[in-house]
Amino acid sequence: MKILGIETSCDETSSAVVEDGKRLLSNVVLSSMDLHVAYGGVVPEIAARSHIEAIMPVVNQALLDAKHEQVVNTDEWATNDLWNGIDGIAVTYGAGLGGSLLIGVLTARTLAVIKNKPLYAVNHVEGHIYANFLTETPLSGYVLPKSQPQFPLLGLIVSGGHSQLVLWRDHFDYTLLGQTQDDAIGEAFDKVAKILGLPYPGGPSISKKALEGNPNAFDLPKSKMPGKYDFSFSGIKTAVLRLAQAEIGQNYSYPSFKLAERLSETQKADIAASFQRVAVETVVDKTIQAYKEFRPKSVVIGGGVAASTELRRQLAERLPLPVEYTDPKLCTDNGAMIATLGCYKAMNGQPAADSYTLEISPNLSM
Repeated sequence: MKILGIETSCDETSSAVVEDGKRLLSNVVLSSMDLHVAYGGVVPEIAARSHIEAIMPVVNQALLDAKHEQVVNTDEWATNDLWNGIDGIAVTYGAGLGGSLLIGVLTARTLAVIKNKPLYAVNHVEGHIYANFLTETPLSGYVLPKSQPQFPLLGLIVSGGHSQLVLWRDHFDYTLLGQTQDDAIGEAFDKVAKILGLPYPGGPSISKKALEGNPNAFDLPKSKMPGKYDFSFSGIKTAVLRLAQAEIGQNYSYPSFKLAERLSETQKADIAASFQRVAVETVVDKTIQAYKEFRPKSVVIGGGVAASTELRRQLAERLPLPVEYTDPKLCTDNGAMIATLGCYKAMNGQPAADSYTLEISPNLSM
């Protein structure tokens, strides 16, 4: 079973081919991030236009790369038809930016009709967890888990748009335990980075600056939510703003965009380290609590923030079972996770979408 995956939910145009839900044959990612840096965040119009330019070259490259690996290793695709051996197409139809999703879905629908392939509609957020099911690849530069996660599994999804804790009993059988009630953790990283004058995206910038600072320099608050497994990051974001203002001797009226030029590098590093510690502790605390209640066989993480070394360190330190993390390149948005989930939809008899009518769902939830 070989599935071509297409991912265009935000600013990455990506396509990949995955075999049997575990073997990564290709993964091509073209990001328009450099176009958004000047604006401090993703501009939907720019992202959508970038997808239009990139989508078919990226898809074709994914097919070429997969064919090369198969010819080299098994001679299975020794044919001029790049689509030979592809059993279906999986595409992200939500959640995400409307314009970006539209490019990927319309492309996938057209290809499914022209190539006569079944089309599988994939929830982007679910896809992040399925990146952890990839355990084999002939591609260089990937470090994958040695074994697939086992059910029941506890999944922590942390990214710029999502912070969710989910319990999977089996494929497609899960319960959403809790989620953020305001900002996602990745969004909080971006906003704190902006306060400190660090470049976008905020996650990598905060992590790099935090290496220079003292994570215990400041005692920032953790949110207390009515929902047992819900999150909130608006409070800690505001606390960082007030802390930065106080550090330069100003009150709440001092403009946030002027703080960076007044803060010393030591202050920035200490604030970054303290924020990162508490923000990560917030999600790890809930994950440990859920583990103790449900006793899953596996714990996995997904989403851009899943690449955080601090998150991986805290989980490894506090969980009583070993955790295998996927390659950081598979934590950010990518076609491989979409193709993997598409494989499991096909292999488990999930219904295919209508290639003529599938619509995007920007606000899709789990």
